[in-house]
Formats: sequence, C-alpha cells, structure tokens
Amino acid sequence: MAIKNYTVEGMTCGHCVSSVKEEVGEVAGVTAVDVTLETGAVQVTGEDFTDEAVKAAVVEAGYKVIA
Repeated sequence: MAIKNYTVEGMTCGHCVSSVKEEVGEVAGVTAVDVTLETGAVQVTGEDFTDEAVKAAVVEAGYKVIA
C-alpha cells in the first residue's frame, strides 16, 4: 500500500474538494483520497497508481498540482 501527498492549487470550497476526490478516486489503483481544503493537501492511498495519473485527474477536475 502506497501513500503519496500532493499540493493542489485553486480549491476554494467544499465543491472543489468533492471534485478532486471524485476524479482522483477514479484513478486505477487508488483506494482512498483525503483532501484538506485549507492547505490544498491531497493524500492518495492505493497500489500501482502513478503520479502522472493523479496529476491528470486533478487537471480534469479543474485544478493544478503544485507539489
């Protein structure tokens, strides 16, 4: 089981959090997504997912991974 942390820019509300959770949660291998609105922190748990796939999902949700 892998846990990776990302920082996402542009989230301002609960709907933003839901959008990111939904898109990242659909990435193959992801089993859990935790998002902290105040800091932009996104913690992704799962197996065999790639940074590229997570970043693409964040972009699909309308936001940007900055770290």
